[in-house]
Amino acid sequence: MTDVRDPDYGVLSDASFERSRARIGVPIRLPNMPHNLEVSRDGIRHFAYGYGDDNPLYCDAEYAAGTRWGGVVAPPAFLYTMGEDASPSPMPPENKAVLKGDPFAGLGSYQAVMEFEWWRPLSLGDRLDCLRAQVGVVDKRSEFGGRSAHVTHDFIYADQAGRLHAIRRGTWVNAERSASKERRKEHELPEPYTAEQLAEIDAAYAAETRRGAEPRWFEDVEVGDVVDRKVKGPLTTTDMVVWHLGWGMQLTPPGSFRLAWKVRQKAPGLYPPNSLNVPDTVQRLHWEPARAQELGLPTSYDYGGLRETWLTHLVTDWMGDDAWLWKMSCQHRRFNFMGDTSWLTGEVTDKRQVDSADGVRCEVHLDIRVTNQRGTVTSPGTAVVLLPSREHGSVMLPKPPAGSIAGMLAYEIERLRDA
Repeated sequence: MTDVRDPDYGVLSDASFERSRARIGVPIRLPNMPHNLEVSRDGIRHFAYGYGDDNPLYCDAEYAAGTRWGGVVAPPAFLYTMGEDASPSPMPPENKAVLKGDPFAGLGSYQAVMEFEWWRPLSLGDRLDCLRAQVGVVDKRSEFGGRSAHVTHDFIYADQAGRLHAIRRGTWVNAERSASKERRKEHELPEPYTAEQLAEIDAAYAAETRRGAEPRWFEDVEVGDVVDRKVKGPLTTTDMVVWHLGWGMQLTPPGSFRLAWKVRQKAPGLYPPNSLNVPDTVQRLHWEPARAQELGLPTSYDYGGLRETWLTHLVTDWMGDDAWLWKMSCQHRRFNFMGDTSWLTGEVTDKRQVDSADGVRCEVHLDIRVTNQRGTVTSPGTAVVLLPSREHGSVMLPKPPAGSIAGMLAYEIERLRDA
């Protein structure tokens, strides 16, 4: 039998880069309905509790009514649960042609970076549209040597009035699987915890702080100040279940039994059989060790999105209710396996007063990170917080560089082209 497989399958070629560049700016249909169609008190609470955050700004209507926001608002990463598809419908034939197939099919692919920028809060009753599109692809040498494709996708969110809420920028690295195997790092798994280790974690939970209603003034912050640390773990399967209650499923469409069967008829690849030969979601590698082991990993592990949300928790508890988390970026460098404990830390690296058309913006820049119990940094990151100032007054919400989803997409393409 003749092998008709694409000669570029599993290989990084000039042709695959050309196909990828042709996709820049083409809207990509979101595969599933969002977990939340609108912001609700229950949706916010389930999401916040799912990553261990009981901030009354998110969970207590009476408390939140007395803040500058005038009511309950959603945590920054709540956007993960929202966003109705804003791509053209029906999809133009020329878009279908460009998006057909995967330019990097057969390659190893992993999420390397996720960046966020927030411009306005989400309040009760808000709805969001979301446009996803590839905005860049870079041909570069990887950290370990060898050719790799760094593909950046934007997720641009706007509310029911068309006002931009936020942007999420994800970069995925594609590399040939043979090279990835040669460069694979050894996996370190957790060992049983001693009573003393568990007592240390419990003591850290007991000592966690939240700035809350007490303003953290820009003038009181100094470079080198330490962000009050937090702990998340040891990670359990139960933690992942509770996280999904608030986050939704994201990848596999939600629904059980007949609803899952209906999805499986259209996309059987999303439901590989388990040890009993029963089809089950591909996502189960995050809670089923056997599935993770089938894919060459020693056990189940968390989501990058969960660690990103942990870092927002670290920052929002430190900055207080009157501040604004404007930007955050993090990298995912190592797995966070079941049983691992994650310590969240950070420090102030810079503070700036920036003149804008609306007044002075008081920025504080942070280095933040997730570190496991072995001292390995699994997700380093940075954040920019806007703090109130005794001299310049309350925080002004930052303005997006464009006024609409379409304008923001054009801005992003141009920004990366010039980078």
